[in-house]
Amino acid sequence: MRTILLVLLLLAVGTAEALAQLRTRVHASGFTQPIALIQDPTDPTVQLVAEQRGRIRVVRNGTVEAADFLDLTGAVRSGGEQGLLGLVFPPDAGLTGRFYVNFTNAAGDTVIARFRRSSNPLVADASSRFDLAWNGAGGARVIRQPFANHNGGHLAFGPDGLLYIGLGDGGSGNDPDHRAQNPNELLGKFLRVDVSVPDADPVGYQVPADNPFIGTGTRPEVWSFGWRNPWRYSFDDPSRGGTGALVAGDVGQNQWEEVNYESRGRGGRNYGWRNREGAHDNVTSLPPAFVPLVDPIHEYDDTMGGSITGGYVYRGTALAAEYRGRYFFGDFIRSRVWSIALTIDASGQARASDVREHTADFGGATQVSNVASFAMDAAGELYIVSYGRGVILKIIGPPPTPGTLRIIR
Repeated sequence: MRTILLVLLLLAVGTAEALAQLRTRVHASGFTQPIALIQDPTDPTVQLVAEQRGRIRVVRNGTVEAADFLDLTGAVRSGGEQGLLGLVFPPDAGLTGRFYVNFTNAAGDTVIARFRRSSNPLVADASSRFDLAWNGAGGARVIRQPFANHNGGHLAFGPDGLLYIGLGDGGSGNDPDHRAQNPNELLGKFLRVDVSVPDADPVGYQVPADNPFIGTGTRPEVWSFGWRNPWRYSFDDPSRGGTGALVAGDVGQNQWEEVNYESRGRGGRNYGWRNREGAHDNVTSLPPAFVPLVDPIHEYDDTMGGSITGGYVYRGTALAAEYRGRYFFGDFIRSRVWSIALTIDASGQARASDVREHTADFGGATQVSNVASFAMDAAGELYIVSYGRGVILKIIGPPPTPGTLRIIR
């Protein structure tokens, strides 16, 4: 019996070591410039892939359907940092059939539009389009973009059921008009709005009563200041044991890429751009809108990458237990993937440590090729959107293998 128990222990140790490793497999392929994979909240077998040029394609059980979910190519200006940039379903999508997209229109401005599904859940009703209005019912149904870059573009619903919109600073270099610190500008900010309004509402959203800057002279939709170009953010899913925190990647200017962590409900912060790039002074000729400026929990310099892609805190079950609670993120330019451990203090703020690079485990930079996004499926498992290869990669552990067998007498 002792011999059997020792052999079983060796098997367990060997298997645990194998599970600690990561790899990827192709989940779906054949895309052109994919920028996001979104889980359909009404069907765990269905995901949507948004392509920069304007198509939204259906993946069911890993197979790409012939018919598009929605084709916006006629409405989208695509190229560089413009295009179809975001897609999200609200928490009540199963009842309302609604979803939201963020895209650059023909004039180069940002549109946040609401659509509904048709009677076929795998096809959207293109005629249902409604563009959200900014600054009241008579306001513009676009967010003006002065330059072609730094559109942001991501959309996500928080644990509070509200829509968070991450907007870049409007472009050019070093935010020449200091827009990210201007309280009258939506650019360079995170917005937080309640879109659970009737179809007849002329604006398409309400401002939540607890938004942090109401009555201060700042645009009431603003949740936080000081963003350069937030490219992908997510909420640490409370339904899977997460903290509800917002974790975001913000693309730097020339030197520093950063990960910012905002504990649940902690709006009203200033993340520092353009006065700060990462945790470092940048252009300080004009003062910030207010202080203190919040430093990132993690940063890396241009020797390691050139454009961060924010990801997710892993809360699934398929990977080894040591990965639960780690934040996965990547770099678009260098085609790299890392994860960091998060230690949460009594105030709910995180400290990052134990940086691990996974690029080689995933086959190297040529395999993950331009990490445009990460994604999470209905089971909480993670995916990588490879813009360069036009594929969706699922992050998995290695196949189970037995440990080294030997007889112990």
